[in-house]
Amino acid sequence: MKNKYIDLIEQSFEFPQDEFKVGDGELLFHNIPVMDLIEQYGTPLKITYLPKISSQIQRAKRMFNVAMAKVDYDGDYHYCYCTKSSHFSFVLEEALKNDIHIETSSAFDLNLIESLQEQGIVNQDLYIICNGFKKDVYIENIANLINNGWKNTIPVLDNMKEFDELELCVKEPCKIGIRIAAEEEPKFEFYTSRLGIRYSDIIPFFEDKIKNNTKFSLKMLHFFINTGIRDNAYYWNELSKCVSVYCDLKAICPELDSLNIGGGFPIKNSLAFDYDYEYMAEEVIAQIKSICTQRGIPEPHIFTEFGSFTVGESGATIYQVLDQKQQNDRERWYMVDSSFMTTLPDTWGIKQRFVLLPINKWNDEYQRVFLGGLTCDSQDYYNAEAHANAIFLPTINGDEPLYIGFFHTGAYQESIAGFGGIQHCLQPAPKHITIDRDENGEYFTRLFSKEQTYKSMLKILGY
Repeated sequence: MKNKYIDLIEQSFEFPQDEFKVGDGELLFHNIPVMDLIEQYGTPLKITYLPKISSQIQRAKRMFNVAMAKVDYDGDYHYCYCTKSSHFSFVLEEALKNDIHIETSSAFDLNLIESLQEQGIVNQDLYIICNGFKKDVYIENIANLINNGWKNTIPVLDNMKEFDELELCVKEPCKIGIRIAAEEEPKFEFYTSRLGIRYSDIIPFFEDKIKNNTKFSLKMLHFFINTGIRDNAYYWNELSKCVSVYCDLKAICPELDSLNIGGGFPIKNSLAFDYDYEYMAEEVIAQIKSICTQRGIPEPHIFTEFGSFTVGESGATIYQVLDQKQQNDRERWYMVDSSFMTTLPDTWGIKQRFVLLPINKWNDEYQRVFLGGLTCDSQDYYNAEAHANAIFLPTINGDEPLYIGFFHTGAYQESIAGFGGIQHCLQPAPKHITIDRDENGEYFTRLFSKEQTYKSMLKILGY
């Protein structure tokens, strides 16, 4: 009878997979024995596997360049990393090894870029795409960059007032962009994005404010879909509308030459994940070229802004199951040694699901369970996977503890939880390590941050 956990996985999915394998009943993540990391660092533990960041960037570059070659696309492709997905220095440093550009969303992002310049990691040829609704300090920081020689800094106007504010601060010639206020998907709570300028206002605004301005030139039209690049009627309809606006603008604005298709590729959230990245890249490029050809307009340079796709699959969060609790006839709880609300806030905030796998005990029998965090909050739980409304994990018998891992957690979690700050119920932030490989392909680890101490929390609280 096949009733081991490994039997369940092999019967349910194509397994092993690229980043997941099992040896001697224990999980390997990118061929790294996770139990070895647990023995060295303990749990709870955050992991960032740096080589995955570069491989994702190179993968996207390859796909879009192949897509352009297939349709003889007359334009360039530029990969931008959305810093808001993860601002950590080790993430930016790894990403910037791959000849990419940066998309920002707030004032302090630009201070971060200045720090990278001081370290010799970036130079002023970099494209800096400045998105978001801009407070005064963000406008000032953008102007400082431009005035100090960052000629490829492109503030993307989120509203028409920002143009007047930039005009007061910017002294040098400046490229700008306009963000379209895209329609939200039909099931959303409102019809139109709160960000950007609505379709009907864009051309009148350009003719009134930008067309005859000698300081500013319109370089980019920015199109962002919250749900990312998806193969559905909603996405293709919005893309078509956006490219049509681009063609309308290009006819009266020769300087316009770039289209930013913000909203990125999804990441793998289940062993059953199925997404045809190559097809989507090819179809996006083909549709943009087709519309431009029909209108007699040269194809634009393409900018993408990939945040989660860049960094998400590099991350993992490891817990120990401390105990099990049978609360009624059907519900068995595994209690972990941290809190989902503090370490994986997306799981309760937006019901995000990640790849969940045990680290050890793959040769043991399994059972259906619920996962509970340590806080005294009813929302601190995890009860389903992306492919099923249930969780199955190995049984807990004897003295050997069970360890579990959530994988592809590298985007947003630390920023949303408030890295280095106060955690819900004063649960400490876990250790965080980075993993890289040397020139021989051997992996090595670095401790980025220790587990948060009570002294650091009390200091923030004023004690």
